[in-house]
Amino acid sequence: MPIRDLALALIVVLAWGFNFVVIKWGLVGVPPLLLATLRFAATVFPAIFFLRRPNLPWKYLLGYGLTWGVCHFAFLFSAMANGMPAGLASVVLQSQAFFTLIFAAVWLKESWKSSQLIGLFVAGIGLWLIGSSHGQSMTLLGFMMTLCGAAGWAMGNIVMKQCAKQGFQFSVPAFMVWTSIAPMFVFALLSLTIEGPAHISSALASFTLQSTLAVLYLAFIATLLGTSLWNILLKRHPSNRVAPFSLLVPWVGLSAAAILLGESLLAQQWWGAALLMSGLLLNLFGGNLVQRWVNRRQVA
Repeated sequence: MPIRDLALALIVVLAWGFNFVVIKWGLVGVPPLLLATLRFAATVFPAIFFLRRPNLPWKYLLGYGLTWGVCHFAFLFSAMANGMPAGLASVVLQSQAFFTLIFAAVWLKESWKSSQLIGLFVAGIGLWLIGSSHGQSMTLLGFMMTLCGAAGWAMGNIVMKQCAKQGFQFSVPAFMVWTSIAPMFVFALLSLTIEGPAHISSALASFTLQSTLAVLYLAFIATLLGTSLWNILLKRHPSNRVAPFSLLVPWVGLSAAAILLGESLLAQQWWGAALLMSGLLLNLFGGNLVQRWVNRRQVA
């Protein structure tokens, strides 16, 4: 990978890893559903006036917006507002890779490799270790909500896979902006219904510079910049060269949370995180390693 593209990959890793600390900062004085509303509103406006709607059927725009946008972030933001540490959230959210495998098998009839099954089993043990540590530095509610957020992200991946199967070509920034319309309205309605007008008015009346910067970061850096650069890299290089960089995101998230929020993990949580990431490594590289071993045996 050229130095330029390597730098772009590292920018994405930093933007997405630091994202979890920013969410924690944004939740200070702002309820989670209102924060999500503002995040998607900032993603839509004013960009929608300059980016033409992607040449995609509305069912894909709405499908991605309601899965990746609403399901993913409703649970993630609520989880972090209810006792899920930022560092651990960055780790547990990576379980989306395994939810994607499960959903793809059910809805797209994709088959699994043995290495993926082993990776799923190893990651499952890791998630069990993390989940069973609740009540010490993490709530069980926060952990379960983060898993639900990962499932929402995975459902968005299935929508994207369907788009790829249909052969649609579209601008990624425009796609992100137009798929943010539905989440903006849904979150506004959810915030009004669940959090209530009084809570919303109080949060907006005491809106701080920290809250403003958090919303701008979530909209422009994490969503538009990070996602656009990631998809540019996927277009330029094989996915097996780009995907491994996503494994660095949780370590940036853990480091940033430790330095900026003073978070620390228990030994059991470290072991769980290590097993989860090992499962992801097996998922990414296990098939290639098995094939190389088979080829060597055949040559010998």
